[in-house]
Amino acid sequence: MRVLLVEDEPQLARTIERGLRREGIAVDSAADGAIALLKADLVDYDVVVLDRALPVVHGDVVCTRLRERGARARILMLTASGSTQDLVSGLALGADDYLGKPFAFDELVARVRALARRPPPERRLLERGGVQVDLGTRTVTRDGSEVNLTPKELAVLEELLRAEGNVVSAEELLDRAWDEYTDPFTNTVRVTVMNLRRKLGDPPAIETVTGAGYRVR
Repeated sequence: MRVLLVEDEPQLARTIERGLRREGIAVDSAADGAIALLKADLVDYDVVVLDRALPVVHGDVVCTRLRERGARARILMLTASGSTQDLVSGLALGADDYLGKPFAFDELVARVRALARRPPPERRLLERGGVQVDLGTRTVTRDGSEVNLTPKELAVLEELLRAEGNVVSAEELLDRAWDEYTDPFTNTVRVTVMNLRRKLGDPPAIETVTGAGYRVR
């Protein structure tokens, strides 16, 4: 396992480095966000242990850019604040786990090992035909303009974009975006797609394939 440690407090960084190496984990270090991004371009890390309050390039920006670049590394974000809001915002940026300072070293090691066992993260962005969904922030844009969707409309659009141009039937959308208590004979899928198509604007982004389902052009 190879880990990139991004921490600007020298003493803490050295302590973590020594401890991880004693655990048989290969560790590279970066003292600021810019160096971290350069190293992540050169090495395919398994885990990035990322301090949030970094100089030069903030940890939030590092996290976002790693996800935008499609880095397969799992990200463990460190912060001096352990508030729920920080946890939520950190995970929304694309972090896989979150650890507040101070922390027990054994817990850090356990989380790093657990992250390394996970499969690579899915794509952060889904995009087709000028329509883009950011899976971290749950925002939708078309040709750069933000589109406000309901949670159900967003769920349907996500499934259509994941299909990468293939047709998704109404039954499949009902199965994936609604729960077991939904009436299978309802017209809710048709109505949701109609509203979604209207909000995404012209030219229509979603095509109805008669007798088969829907797809993003």
